[in-house]
Amino acid sequence: MEHALSLFVRSIFADNMIFAFFLGMCSYLAVSKDVKTSLGLGVAVVFVEAITLPVNYLLQIYVLDPLGLGYLSFILFIAVIAAIVQLVEMVVEKFSPSLYNALGIFLPLIAVNCAIMGASLFMQQRVQLDPENVKAIANLGDAFAYAVGSGLGWLMAIVCLAGIREKMEYNDVPKPLQGIGITFITVGLMAMAFMCFSGLNI
Repeated sequence: MEHALSLFVRSIFADNMIFAFFLGMCSYLAVSKDVKTSLGLGVAVVFVEAITLPVNYLLQIYVLDPLGLGYLSFILFIAVIAAIVQLVEMVVEKFSPSLYNALGIFLPLIAVNCAIMGASLFMQQRVQLDPENVKAIANLGDAFAYAVGSGLGWLMAIVCLAGIREKMEYNDVPKPLQGIGITFITVGLMAMAFMCFSGLNI
């Protein structure tokens, strides 16, 4: 339990998918103009991560490794992610049409969000670590904790950036930096701030 909690906290702060690895930047920059839309996309990413990563863990442990088919992990992981994203898209369209329309093309793009694929590949690496390692994933509970933490880290990053970008609409930003320029600077400063967590032995 303690190890799973450590993985959960590390994946949110020290190993944040955006600020530590810069994964999922495409939808992160494109959708982070509005807090409500960012929150919806972030929740969808958390949901997809929470399902796909444990499923991929089970496939890795009970199918790929025993049969020596590790080279098929990319294809298998992508298929699982695409299937879950399709399910999420149908659910969002049915229960929240406004959010579905607001997200537009970015909802199906979760299927190619490299933060989700990256989490599965990091999981694959961490399975092979010594169980005593703080980053190791030793069981399904660890995989689930890492999945939810990674998703929440991405959610926190996009909602924080969206809040900052909404406030910047009222600021006098120099003309050459308006738009994506000041956004890149903001993301860089946020990443530098999150570096303070990398030294914590959580």
